[in-house]
Amino acid sequence: MALTWTCCALDALGARELYALLQLRSEVFVVEQRCIYLDPDGQDLMALHLLGRDASGALLACARLIPTAAGPKIGRVLTAPAARGAGQGRALMQRAIAECEQRWPGQASALSAQAHLQGFYASLGFVPISAVYDEDGIPHIDMRREPQQP
Repeated sequence: MALTWTCCALDALGARELYALLQLRSEVFVVEQRCIYLDPDGQDLMALHLLGRDASGALLACARLIPTAAGPKIGRVLTAPAARGAGQGRALMQRAIAECEQRWPGQASALSAQAHLQGFYASLGFVPISAVYDEDGIPHIDMRREPQQP
């Protein structure tokens, strides 16, 4: 199933789109992963939101791209439980990388990966830049992807 992608600032999201985004993030990060934390952390205000929808308009994948002085940081990466196993996670990350390269050319991208997904992110060109650490009870590792040469 191919998803339709949009990438926009928070202010460009309609109320229902924002609701769907926050609901999906809560479903995965708070309920499924059992992490009690404040998801709306202030960074959404400066981030671009990458959203993948199916033909019916249902939100099935999302990530946020946060501009920083060191380059963009990709975060809140997820695919809906119903969409897993069909390659949507890879499609989401490939789109996130492409958006970062287009919007912040020549800058490296970074992310904080759940440690068990280190191999997945490595297959997309990310390399570890930290030791494994605990974030909300889940082992994470910081990773970085250098910009691709033209």
